[in-house]
Amino acid sequence: MYTSMHNDDRFGTTLLKDAPLRKDGTEKVRGTARYVADIGYPGMLHAATLRTCLPGGTVVSISFDDHVPWSEYVVVTAADIPGINAVKMIETDQPVLVETRYRHAGEPVVLVAHPDPQALARALAAIHIEERPCAAPPVFTIDEALRLDTRRIAPDNVYRDYLMEKGSVMDAENGPCHVFEGEYRTGAQEHLYIEPQGMIARVEDGVLTVEGSLQCPYYVHAALVYATGLPEEQVRVLQCATGGAFGGKEEYPSHIACHAALLTLKAGGRPVALIYGRGEDMAVTPKRHPSRSRVRLGASRDGRLRFIDIDFAIDGGAYLTLSPVVLSRGVIHAAGPYRCDNIRVRGRAVATSHPPFGAFRGFGAPQSIFALEAALDGLARDLGMAPDVLRRRNILAPGDISPAGQSIEGPLDMRRVIDQALEVCGYHAKVEAYRRWNVQGGATRKGIGLATFYHGAGFTGNGELALRSRAGLRVGATGLVEILTSTTEMGQGMQTTLSRIVAEALSIPYEGVAVARPDTRDVPNSGPTVASRTCMVVGGILTQAARDLIARLRADAMLPSAYNYDEFRAACARLHASGGVTTVIADYRHPAGSEWDESTFQGSPYASFAWACYVAEVEIEVVTGEARILDFTAVQEVGRVVHPTVAAGQIEGGVVQGIGYALFEDVHFGADGQMANNRVTNYIIPTSADIPPIRVLFQESRHGAGPGGAAGIGELPMDGPAPAIINAINAALGTEIRHVPAMPEHILAAMDRRCP
Repeated sequence: MYTSMHNDDRFGTTLLKDAPLRKDGTEKVRGTARYVADIGYPGMLHAATLRTCLPGGTVVSISFDDHVPWSEYVVVTAADIPGINAVKMIETDQPVLVETRYRHAGEPVVLVAHPDPQALARALAAIHIEERPCAAPPVFTIDEALRLDTRRIAPDNVYRDYLMEKGSVMDAENGPCHVFEGEYRTGAQEHLYIEPQGMIARVEDGVLTVEGSLQCPYYVHAALVYATGLPEEQVRVLQCATGGAFGGKEEYPSHIACHAALLTLKAGGRPVALIYGRGEDMAVTPKRHPSRSRVRLGASRDGRLRFIDIDFAIDGGAYLTLSPVVLSRGVIHAAGPYRCDNIRVRGRAVATSHPPFGAFRGFGAPQSIFALEAALDGLARDLGMAPDVLRRRNILAPGDISPAGQSIEGPLDMRRVIDQALEVCGYHAKVEAYRRWNVQGGATRKGIGLATFYHGAGFTGNGELALRSRAGLRVGATGLVEILTSTTEMGQGMQTTLSRIVAEALSIPYEGVAVARPDTRDVPNSGPTVASRTCMVVGGILTQAARDLIARLRADAMLPSAYNYDEFRAACARLHASGGVTTVIADYRHPAGSEWDESTFQGSPYASFAWACYVAEVEIEVVTGEARILDFTAVQEVGRVVHPTVAAGQIEGGVVQGIGYALFEDVHFGADGQMANNRVTNYIIPTSADIPPIRVLFQESRHGAGPGGAAGIGELPMDGPAPAIINAINAALGTEIRHVPAMPEHILAAMDRRCP
């Protein structure tokens, strides 16, 4: 059951009251949206992948049984790659197909395609890969990899080693302060998007065309050019309707697209569909990075933070993929939205023998924020302070300097966010009520916990400058305005949000705006659909494009300075009559004074942050250790809410994902390092029966860098649920659980440790 509330003017909420229907709603409700598995072409082949079994080694040989009529099949190995055998990403260390040496179980070696999908299993069983294991045993944990004095995958078994430092932790800890120390761990998390990954490739009019379920069309385009050696203009990528992603379709679609493309090129351009089943998808695609954080906090007796010292490490798996980017987000957010003069955060992405971990909503921040927020509750207990008092005493305010050195600008007020969260859930009354409940010694214990945090929107630091994103508008004779962007709709409401921004910027009805299909032949490169950048960054570019379009209509089509919708459409018709369809393209403009030093992790990592305070209430069965969430409150300051229903949906969905991260989602790795419980029957996520009422409240100070002062919000709700829930469990039981997920067996063990 969900309960969403939006408006409370006492706390600065000025939400738009209307919420037009989603642009993509009708086709999805009616079932007419075409996902990749819905698409078929005459003569289409179906494909499958044969993979390595050992956790690293060498492919000695590949043999094919004689009883299979191989002439009916299309078979591709690394020898068939016309370009470079590497998936184009931050580094090109990961092969498209294994040729000889490989690093983990489940790497692709042979691709097979056939008109009859039922024939694929027979073919895969008749292909034999002889593998020789590595001389050194595999390594599967962060600390084991760091202890090794021999290189396994990367020098020192570390991909990246970052340091964010401010003041002197050493000097601070030599002064009078109380020190709290703790080690915190987070597990892997599976995206479990509704639609598994898939691509269809074909050659159409001499152009390699790939369509599928993806987040970032131009990432896929670049990977195809790299692997096939084709000119950019001979490669085209289109997005199909996409059934969820959460980051899981950021980098991995490049692999599948390359595989499907290699098959279609060898098949003479015939269409080839490579669509994963659920088990394969869960076993081989990237997941959220597991983490280990060692946290040391120093504070005066009145609770003012003297130093924050964090050793943060993530398991990167066997290839680099996006681990450096995930790590940097984790480091930047590790010290939280708190005022402290002495901070040291060391972050390392560690190489192991697991399949590589990758992008996932929150991008490293949920891991480090969990550690800090759980440690803050530990510090509060040591100091005999209430958790909310400790946070209020240290929360950043306008005029303060963030841990990364960024000046906090008004008019946002994080204390007001905390005020509203605690008031609306009756926090202080609940603390006392649950204390009385627990002393009765019944079958359950109850607790309430909170977390305060912020999350930056857009690419970190100079990332947006490097992307040089572009987006545009197209208008024809009817006056319908089409948005041209490679930003993709994957369920988050992108089409609706951007349409509203453009309609507002043009002063025309929402119904007068449409979104063109992401197609690299038709839309400019607006950068990837990641990092909560759609509304703030792409929305900002489109706002500029709207201004340019209005200027063009005024200059060339007599659009009045003040106009109504009929006059707008009439001007569009005149413009079309004189020059045909008009397209305006705008470029990203970096905020003035926003500078970031990647070498020192100092400066302005983000143009703006979204801020939040989440409160969780839990009840735990003392016999079984089962934890139920009774109520959840999510208050966030997001600058401006463009579309209240879409925004609330982002928060509700993220909170549910965070509840799964905290209590249910437990990836088990087999002896080969792959996910062993790769079924929806044994990898447990929350259902509607596990979800409490969720109060979603917004504050709007219009401080963000996006249209009308909006800041990105998509990553934010993943950060807070886990620490709020674990803090609530620890408050209820008097335990010190320091990891997620906290399954019933973990909770019972923690209770045993509390009561020897």
